[in-house]
Amino acid sequence: MANGDDALDLLRGQPYDLILLDEQMPGLRGLEVLEILRREDPHARVVMITKSEEDRTMTEAIGRRVDDYLVKPASPLQVLSAVTRILEGSSIRQQQVAQDFATRFRELGRLREEAVTAGDFQGLYSELVDWHLRLEEAGEAGLLDSVESLLAELRSDFGPFVAENYPVWMRDREDSPLLSPDLVSQFVVPRLEDGPVLLVVVDCMRLDQWRVLLPLLVPRFEVQEALHWSILPTATPWSRNAIFGGLFPDEIEEFRPGWFDGIEDEGSLNAFEDELLEAQLRREMGRDVPIHYEKVTSDPDGARLRARVRGALGQGAEVVALVFNFMDQLIHSRSESRIFMEIARDERSLRDLTLSWFEHSALWTLLQAASAEGLPVVLTTDHGSILCRRPTTVYARRDATSNLRYKFGQDLKAEDPKTVFRTTDPEDLRLPPGRLGTSYVVALEDHYMVYPTKLREYQARYRDAFLHGGISPEEVIVPVALLTPRPR
Repeated sequence: MANGDDALDLLRGQPYDLILLDEQMPGLRGLEVLEILRREDPHARVVMITKSEEDRTMTEAIGRRVDDYLVKPASPLQVLSAVTRILEGSSIRQQQVAQDFATRFRELGRLREEAVTAGDFQGLYSELVDWHLRLEEAGEAGLLDSVESLLAELRSDFGPFVAENYPVWMRDREDSPLLSPDLVSQFVVPRLEDGPVLLVVVDCMRLDQWRVLLPLLVPRFEVQEALHWSILPTATPWSRNAIFGGLFPDEIEEFRPGWFDGIEDEGSLNAFEDELLEAQLRREMGRDVPIHYEKVTSDPDGARLRARVRGALGQGAEVVALVFNFMDQLIHSRSESRIFMEIARDERSLRDLTLSWFEHSALWTLLQAASAEGLPVVLTTDHGSILCRRPTTVYARRDATSNLRYKFGQDLKAEDPKTVFRTTDPEDLRLPPGRLGTSYVVALEDHYMVYPTKLREYQARYRDAFLHGGISPEEVIVPVALLTPRPR
């Protein structure tokens, strides 16, 4: 149409797949038409075409949500490219993802068969998580089954690999992957020479949960992602203390004797993380490093948390350490509640809940403020979780601990030894020594432990529950990322 008024009349008469909108027209300008159009049809797809290269014109067009922006003289190929990208881009991307995975599938299978090092398992697991997310977004349900089959095979190989090599790593760190006690020294300490650092630990965050948050972070931060391995058992009392202390559990026991005596009260075993962090930073830096530590067990108003962090930095804190417990609370609530079980019924719904929480969380408010103020962030987690589908029967005395993915106690045995990693030597796990005759049992793959006397009850209650504490890629291989604010 020659002018904006006529174009609006046509648009009110029938829907159009795409609108090519010239900025310079008789009567209403293109931006004025766009403003009216957005009120009347917020979801109309629009390509703005203009001979103006002024930043203000482009900014206004983008602010009113144009789908693309072309500057005259625009060639027919440029116009065709924009139209194709908008109208057929999703279909093209879906076809390309499917084609790329089909090409890569045989190689992924070979990599799984030949995996012999921690790096092999870590790299393959990371790639499979990416393929799972990409194919899920493309709606390729059939190919998703192939990825899940590869993940199941990887999980089956991963357990025996860790069971064989973990005791070796505990005695000789030379060939071990990056572990929980390494995080502060590797990621926080090197940044302290340049100023304060925000350390964020999101309890119980899987790699796939982290990856769905990345698109929100990338516009504000340069993100350097790495992977680390949670120590065993993959549960908060062990792995998170190891992060803040830079120590293994047996070393923490020397630091504070009797720390792990109340093993059944897991919450109390993380009561001194600030002391552990202060001591670790003192060892690493050779001086006292002022810190502010806070555990966020509920989601307070983001502005209040931001104010407390700003106040701590204003008083000289060099490390602000925050622990967010939402995901861990969600996992435990899901295991105990049929309603939560339905809301987070599988991995995809768990990712959706994670993203929804994050977008409205005090953490996201705080990270946006950190980006604006140029504050670098080290963001990580202590361990992940796994959707458990298979029970394994264990025989234990009354003194055995209650966790379903790991147990300590005298004369512990599994009916099927292939479903667990079992040892009687606490040095294999770098745990404080227990009473004489204590066994340590950690579940492999997606098994959860049940007692023969409560077999049906536990099977019904915990099947398809997200649990942690065992040995699986989902629990062990987890993210750590350095977020450097982009120049504004």
